[in-house]
Amino acid sequence: MNVSRYISNKIDGADSGSFTSSVTKIAIISIAMGLAVMVVSFAILEGFRNEIQNKIFSFGAHLQISKYDTNNSLEAAPIAGPRLVQELRQNPQVHTIQPFARKTAIIKTKEEVLGVVLKGITEEAGRSPMRQNLVAGQFLTFTDSAASNDVLLSRKVADKLRLRPGDKALFYFIQNPPRVRQFTVRGIYQTGLDEFDEAYVIGDLRQVRELNAWPDSLVGGMEVTVRDFNRLDPVADNLYESLRYDLKLDKITDQYAQLFDWLQLLNRNVIIFLILIIFVATFNMVATIFIMILERTNMIGVLKAVGATDNQIRSMFFFRGLSLTVRGMLYGNLIGLGFCAVQYFFHPIPLDPENYYMDRVPIYWDPFIIVVLNAATFLTSLLAVLIPTYLIARIKPVVAIKFD
Repeated sequence: MNVSRYISNKIDGADSGSFTSSVTKIAIISIAMGLAVMVVSFAILEGFRNEIQNKIFSFGAHLQISKYDTNNSLEAAPIAGPRLVQELRQNPQVHTIQPFARKTAIIKTKEEVLGVVLKGITEEAGRSPMRQNLVAGQFLTFTDSAASNDVLLSRKVADKLRLRPGDKALFYFIQNPPRVRQFTVRGIYQTGLDEFDEAYVIGDLRQVRELNAWPDSLVGGMEVTVRDFNRLDPVADNLYESLRYDLKLDKITDQYAQLFDWLQLLNRNVIIFLILIIFVATFNMVATIFIMILERTNMIGVLKAVGATDNQIRSMFFFRGLSLTVRGMLYGNLIGLGFCAVQYFFHPIPLDPENYYMDRVPIYWDPFIIVVLNAATFLTSLLAVLIPTYLIARIKPVVAIKFD
């Protein structure tokens, strides 16, 4: 039988109603709330970052390849699509390849006029990531026989033009000669990002080809996603070296650098916040063990007098602190994961899309982060328990027995 653990269990019940009992409850609450806040903070941060990144990726993937041109116009010169796809598929780090083309236009309704960018897409290579942004109506209908006359408008553009799914609108394309097309609003999308919502209309790539008199083999560019976004820079460098001299490659992190820098800044702030939480929880645990030692000074003297070693007495308080830590972590996980589950499934906390780019607080489940947070809390709490127990070696039996 482990004597230190046995005595620790006995004093656990004996402390009820004492000052130590109140302090231990504060220590358990401190650990529980600290861990709960860390779990919720990381779940929301990762959810927020993933939501923003996915919205950006739905418009530009990870990499964009287009014709090298000194002209900064959104209407890039065409490139040979099949040849480029064949070259890109040779790289094992490439996950998906989606062709696209852009065309500037003016939308005219009975009451409003608005300049937009028509982005032509296709689903030949798989389902478009734009589907995740649909908030009303239906997605584009692609047929094999002819180009689709359906378009997707952002909620901002639709509200400005007073258009709803099923309505028709005239698109004027400024070129030589000018062209006019009547499109049907098939659906409404919303990303919450003004860079996209205020400018882009999504349509069929074949419409852009017809307007530009391109054959089926030409596209405006290619959107490429990689298998591991964390390795975007080395993969981009490798792809760039393999491209023809007349092609350029743009990383999404460079195109929207302000958004990715903002996300990185948020990540730093949360880490600093979490360090402060761990420090407070550690300080409370140190104070708790100190108080327990002071209240049990007489008992420590008696135990030393009957032959107990410093390590045995230290282990007794270590097991006591371990019990408090485990209970605090259990409550903390229940509170933190419970809150995340409620928000994930029922969305009780809304957000203003105008300011936060989404209509609810996002939650992202990352088991690895949860395990790391629990491990960090457990190790720092145990370290906090060990530090004050070394005071026991300085307690002398004669003085301790007389201590009051």
